[in-house]
Amino acid sequence: MGPAIHWVLGHPDLGERILIVGSGPFAIEIARETLGRPDAGFRVIGFVDSDPALVGQSLINPKVIGLTSELRSIVKKENIDRIVVAIGDRRGQFPTQELLRLSLSGDVSIEESASFYERLTGRVLLDMIRPSWLIFSSRGQRARINELSRVIMHRAIALTGALLSLPIAIVTAILIKIDSRGSVLYMQERVGKNGRVFTLMKFRSMRVDAEKDGPVWAKTEDQRMTRVGRIIRKIRADEIPQFWNILRGDMNFVGPRPERPHFVSQLAQEIPFYEQRHLIPPGLTGWAQIKYPYGASIEDAKQKLQYDLYYIKNQSLTLDATILFETVKTILFGRGT
Repeated sequence: MGPAIHWVLGHPDLGERILIVGSGPFAIEIARETLGRPDAGFRVIGFVDSDPALVGQSLINPKVIGLTSELRSIVKKENIDRIVVAIGDRRGQFPTQELLRLSLSGDVSIEESASFYERLTGRVLLDMIRPSWLIFSSRGQRARINELSRVIMHRAIALTGALLSLPIAIVTAILIKIDSRGSVLYMQERVGKNGRVFTLMKFRSMRVDAEKDGPVWAKTEDQRMTRVGRIIRKIRADEIPQFWNILRGDMNFVGPRPERPHFVSQLAQEIPFYEQRHLIPPGLTGWAQIKYPYGASIEDAKQKLQYDLYYIKNQSLTLDATILFETVKTILFGRGT
């Protein structure tokens, strides 16, 4: 059944027909992401631009098939279902009148490029973010009511998880004590909501001298891990003590993963808008964790931030439930990050 659905959605003669207004880097990026997701149900028919010299040129695979002044005739000729507007003020005039007429006619859907990109990829493109995006993405009083509901749900799940995992936690603590010298728990400072530093608790999975030379990025196959540490990392048992962090109010169950102050200072200098991920409480798991493979570099942090900002903008009980479901699948079946 699954392969059949993917074949249908990815069939070249099926899917919503997309016309991209613009030919700049963001327009090309939208086409690239759409073409890379043949089962998403979208087909890029081509681009339109205000520069006659670009007509007929291939930008990535679809080409520029006409001018913005010809939008209405192109939409009719190509049976366009959706127009994605990815044009700025860098060249030519914004086709206000043409888009307005098409919008009022109801014959085609018109969507702003950033919105389409977020819906398609589940992330925000950092290179296209402007301060206005953050200002106008505020959801006001309804967001505060939603946040209260989510906090209650997250703490209830954390309490349930702590009780159910108690036998595993006891066995884990005993094995850590037998396997290597040092304490069972590992305490580490992390940055939480509004930049507040808190102490995160985990079962120790590394040697006690793991950071004798200072903080370093963790790795998937980290040589500093103990024998028991490799196992509890693999099954995520090292995260069990963080249920207490959630119950204490340091974290939610779902949110951007909290980072160490040392790395936050470094990343905030390297990556624009990095500190915006501290607008909400961090989480035990998050959208970035289920959408992006494990990584430990500045580039990985940049990619994950795009998913974190998408979550911050779109957080809801439904999205939280999706993340929790995918996290459970990852733990039980070894899928994902």
